Amino acid sequence: MQANSCSSLLILFAFILLTCEAISIKEATIQDLQTAFEQNQLTSRQLTEFYLNEIQKLNPLLKGVIEVNPDALYLADKADQEKKTKPHSSLPTLHGIPILLKDNIGTKDNLNTTAGSFALVGSVIPRDAGVVMKLRKAGAVVLGKATLSEWANFRGLNAPDGWSARGGQGKNPYVLSANPCGSSSGSAISVASNMVAVSLGTETDGSILCPCSFNAVVGIKPTVGLTSRAGVIPISPRQDTIGPICRTVSDAVHVLDAIVGFDYNDAQATRIGSQYIPYGGYSQFLKTDGLIGKRLGIVRDPFFTFSDKLLEQTFQQHLQTLRRKGAILVDNLEIANIDTILNATLSGEAISLLAEFKISFNSYLENLVASPVRSLAEVIAFNQEFSDVEMIKEFGQEIFLASEATQGIGDLEKKAISSMENLTRNGFEKLMIENKLDALMSVGPSIAPVLAIGGFPGITVPAAYNSKKIPVGISFGGLKGSEPKLIEIAYGFEQATKIRKPPTF
Repeated sequence: MQANSCSSLLILFAFILLTCEAISIKEATIQDLQTAFEQNQLTSRQLTEFYLNEIQKLNPLLKGVIEVNPDALYLADKADQEKKTKPHSSLPTLHGIPILLKDNIGTKDNLNTTAGSFALVGSVIPRDAGVVMKLRKAGAVVLGKATLSEWANFRGLNAPDGWSARGGQGKNPYVLSANPCGSSSGSAISVASNMVAVSLGTETDGSILCPCSFNAVVGIKPTVGLTSRAGVIPISPRQDTIGPICRTVSDAVHVLDAIVGFDYNDAQATRIGSQYIPYGGYSQFLKTDGLIGKRLGIVRDPFFTFSDKLLEQTFQQHLQTLRRKGAILVDNLEIANIDTILNATLSGEAISLLAEFKISFNSYLENLVASPVRSLAEVIAFNQEFSDVEMIKEFGQEIFLASEATQGIGDLEKKAISSMENLTRNGFEKLMIENKLDALMSVGPSIAPVLAIGGFPGITVPAAYNSKKIPVGISFGGLKGSEPKLIEIAYGFEQATKIRKPPTF
């Protein structure tokens, strides 16, 4: 009897230890993990193994990961070896930290880069994407590729958010039947459900801000050009940007610090973008008192309208919290021609994106070392030939067909681009300058098109759960290069509210 009791106690004690270890890794920040590395409580291999086990366990349901890197444990071991030979203080913040990359971000390794389509399986890129080069230099462990809305939601009009032929249907871990949003769905799902520490997404219009809002994680959409787009399957060089998706503002900022900067493979944009990078990086703006004196704009219609009472109450409390923490709320503002800006057809965004996609996508395909397809026309033909697996009958490829029909940047496209520039100048920019705003706020990602057409930055932070228990974020958008202010605001809000909680699916 005594022996059995001792044995039971030992088993229980071992279970508690294992559970504590799992809980300490789940929701752990980069700083937590680095402290554990430094104190020899955790190795990069153990951390990577933990996430690989979580992927094996959770991904069949959530479908946030499209492919795991077969070299992940080798990279983790390499990081652990480096830790033994170098002082911890000399290592970069991301050293040994596993990261998932959206499956349109190229890696020159054993992983595919397919944007979720079977058409690009086996394609070989000439080099790592610019942001991946920087991540490797920072010592991050590339854990694998995250699922996404196929072709970053630019193939057809009927495919659900988070679906791709290769990855299946991504699920929102908070409410499995809810929209995970897209197109960086898998990056948000995987971080939210603790299948990885941090991830990267891409945005042309809403593709970071929206999935982060719906999955209770933090997303930074950087100023266009702050991060390199080289080696990333493109939609529009004018609007595309690469940014972090993480559980906390501090984690997102650490990742941002690692990936910004000049890249000669995206020279024109990153040369301009590099001018915005502050001396000493972005982490210095993680200030708990960052809201003091910040002027925050509120455009009630359409960015602060509610059909959900619980949501309305929560956001009213948030406005009070922002005031209490020293922010100055400039309420009841209006953006000129906002209905036109939010309508992609009327603004000119749809016309310009169709032409820009064909040009930039064909260039991407032509520059691949090897590829089953070499043009948009060939991808369209592939989809027709393999329409069953690509679900063409169900979800279509109208956007692809419309893009293929374009003939470059002609008078129509130039007029559309000029229209967006005028809408931006007389709308968002004028509002920000005249009211001396540091940021404009919105409930959820509704501000995304305003930021997209002008190349402006935005940050979304977990803010609420609606009456159906679906997460809703708060978005802060600013003028080009205003990431330091946005980080102060977002971090100040996060620390004052601490809304995020892990999913319990």
